[in-house]
Order: sequence, then structure tokens, then C-alpha cells
Amino acid sequence: MKVVAFNGSPHKKGNTYQGLLIVCDALEKHGIDTQIIQLGGRLLQGCIDCRHCRNINDRRCGIASDDMNALIESALDADGLLIGSPVFYGNITPETKCLIDRLGRVARSNGYLLKRKPAAAVVTARRNGGAFAFSAINYLFHANQMIVPCSSNWNYVMAGEPGEWQNDVEGIETLTNLGENMAWLIQKLSD
Repeated sequence: MKVVAFNGSPHKKGNTYQGLLIVCDALEKHGIDTQIIQLGGRLLQGCIDCRHCRNINDRRCGIASDDMNALIESALDADGLLIGSPVFYGNITPETKCLIDRLGRVARSNGYLLKRKPAAAVVTARRNGGAFAFSAINYLFHANQMIVPCSSNWNYVMAGEPGEWQNDVEGIETLTNLGENMAWLIQKLSD
């Protein structure tokens, strides 16, 4: 069993990465392999509504000039997904939005390839916008018939400066609980 986590932050080892790592550590304690894929900072093109995914049905996006098809394949091959993003002006990063739009369209157009796959959002916010970012990621999950494990609160870590995530005791507990609940769900689905 494996969970793939996409880090939508341009900071490879920043607060969002640390939040994802908390969830991944909890998953690994239950024997679930994890991989964090750096998404932020990549040059990814937004969906251009070319309808390749709808008309060709080859589990691929029609844009072949970036890494998105490899990212889509990683998501499709995993038993569960995590998508993490910091809040940028009240919402998710552009790279996270590209992943959501293109992965979501390919999956839906090819017979709901993500259906019943567990998935969760992880958000880092300095102050505001966490709810919008959390919702934006969850729209992908809901529109693709995925299963969203919950936690003891919304999956946020409050942090602006590097390392501030360590001061958010409730956020750390929330993400740990998310990992525990996601591990339980993945194990139940594999029985």
C-alpha cells in the first residue's frame, strides 16, 4: 500500500512539506509506504480544454510539454493521495491548481479513475485563506467520487515563517490524527 503526497509549495522542505511529513509519518507507522512529490516550483501549464482526455481516453492529458502526465500516473498508481498547498493570496498555489484541473479532468473523462481512492488536503496558512485552499483541494476529491478521511479539525498548520509549524500544537495533532484515520481507511479498503 502506498500514499503519494504532492507538495504544492515552492519551498521543498518548508512548512507545507513538514505538514505532509507529519501525515506520512503516521501512515508509515501503520506499514503504508509514502512518497512526497515536489510539485511547487515546476513549470506546469494549466488545462487548455483541448478535450484529449475526453476524446482519446488513454489516461493522459493532451499537453505533453511538461511533467503532468507522470504526476497523473503517480496519482493513479497510489492507494491514497495527499495534496498540500500553502495559502497564496487566499487560495492554493498555481501548481496545485494545475494538478487539480488536469488530474481531475483526466480521471473523470476516463471513467472516474480515482473513484473510492482515499485522499486528503493539507494546508499551511499564516493567517487567512485556509478555508478557501482546503475547499479548493477537496473539490477535486468530491467531483471524482473519492473518499475523504477526516481528522479532529480542518487539516491546517498555521505557519508563515520557516519552521513556525512547530509552534502549532493543535495543527500537529490534527495532521497526526489525519494520518491515523487515513491509514485505518486504506487498511479497511484493502481487506
